Amino acid sequence: MPKIDRYGKAAILNAQQITKLFDAFRSDRDRALFGCCLYLGCRISEACSLQTEDCYTDEGQVRSQIQIRKSNTKGKQGTRTIDAHPELVKLLEVHKPGKLWVFQSRSYHWRHLDADSADWILRKACKKAGLEGVSTHSFRRTALTAMSNAGVPLRVIQDISGHHSLNELQKYLEVSEEQRRSAIASLQFHHVGKDSFSDI
Repeated sequence: MPKIDRYGKAAILNAQQITKLFDAFRSDRDRALFGCCLYLGCRISEACSLQTEDCYTDEGQVRSQIQIRKSNTKGKQGTRTIDAHPELVKLLEVHKPGKLWVFQSRSYHWRHLDADSADWILRKACKKAGLEGVSTHSFRRTALTAMSNAGVPLRVIQDISGHHSLNELQKYLEVSEEQRRSAIASLQFHHVGKDSFSDI
């Protein structure tokens, strides 16, 4: 069930919707922020609180691996290190990070952008793009579902997502009608005739 009035599951985005949204974002910062959620499979709070040194070298180059600190994760599950996708590198290269925070607050220079502000940014972009049922969690659900559909083992996805258990991770993964149909169509059995049961 898609999200309606902020209730239900965040929508899974397809490629066309992602393009529409990224075109609708007003700044390089906003595209980089939601690019982190999409290409790191992380929560919006984790993306907002990325420190500049977690993503950039002292020379200002984007790191080949992005670090999400334990102190910024839900339940303080542990620090995660994730390879920087080439598309994310491009987004971070054109974004100008703050001295301490990658996504520094424009109102308070000592603070990072907060999740509520990110939610407001996304809602404005969704309205412009004509999309409904999308939330900040859509990017994380989209990333994790895409990895699962590509055949990435759940243990690997769990390591990237930082979920406490596989059971919690599986709640995030979308199963499409086409996948259900393909699953049933894949069943190939040799039918046993009724005569085979005559001696039972």
